[in-house]
Amino acid sequence: MTLSRRHFIQSTAIAAATAAPLGFPSIVRAADAKEFRLGLITPAGHSWNRAALQFGEALKKETDGRLSVTVFHSGQLGNETAMMQQLQSGALDMGWIQAAELGSRVSSVAAINAPYLVRSTPAVAKLVKTPAALKLLEVLPRETGTIGLGWGITGMRAVFATKDISAPTDLKGMKLRINPTPVYRDFYQLLGAAPTPIPTPAVFDAMSNGQVDGLEADIEFSWNQRFDKVSKTLLQMNALFMPFAPLVSGRIWQAMDAKDKELIRKLVAQSLDAQINDIVTTEAGLIEKFKGSGIAFKTAGNYNPDGIIQEFDKLWLPKAPQIAELRKAGATL
Repeated sequence: MTLSRRHFIQSTAIAAATAAPLGFPSIVRAADAKEFRLGLITPAGHSWNRAALQFGEALKKETDGRLSVTVFHSGQLGNETAMMQQLQSGALDMGWIQAAELGSRVSSVAAINAPYLVRSTPAVAKLVKTPAALKLLEVLPRETGTIGLGWGITGMRAVFATKDISAPTDLKGMKLRINPTPVYRDFYQLLGAAPTPIPTPAVFDAMSNGQVDGLEADIEFSWNQRFDKVSKTLLQMNALFMPFAPLVSGRIWQAMDAKDKELIRKLVAQSLDAQINDIVTTEAGLIEKFKGSGIAFKTAGNYNPDGIIQEFDKLWLPKAPQIAELRKAGATL
């Protein structure tokens, strides 16, 4: 007999209801099984990737295998722009996406990338958990068709240069490879640098052949890429950090039941807590590795950024007034 889809579903539900009291495996449970595809751009050993794997393992354990996660690292599913498109269409279930990508789409979210919100990685860890930071995610369902589940972090970003530098003022005239987010571009232009967008895989060679005079990146990623091998100086700017947000496709989220949503929120939060703690506790060790590598290690501790902050805020507050609230929150940390 040929069954219609509707008849099949009805028959399955009745069979499951009848079988359950007799101790048979739940047919409905098998039908509800879901393997989530999660994409991110960081390499396999990166803290973001480790946290994604931890989340997947916890979800599988908590649901006895009913829900599972396959993690696609290193941009295997495309760059973040491509992954955002996949999330919006429902072709990708989850993505751990940088604030830079989100801020390029929604100016209010770009507020989290503003310079000098805080001056240390432990302060970053606290800032991303404040109501001011979490509130930025509330616009994502409307503006991007995704659900933001919190913030993870990198440490404060540093500048690697092929020449001697000791303060942000030394960046004037330098061709500097930056993350191409408009916030970073405007900040470094205010310092007099010439921001130069170069794809991440090409950065090492660009430093080697003189295409750029320097680059900016976080400490963890920089050690992973060994940028000290093509640099003379590392300058800790204590100005910028790049958080990421675990996103779920709105189409996928809408189809989940309330209990699964609650569980995913809880487990993602636990993974983020572990990732943030990982960055805070391991950064000092990575800095010592850089110091031992032979690169000249400098800090911008004596630099007064008040003038740059005023110029930056004059440019960006009209577009992202949330910066003011984040500065207030950061000042208390």
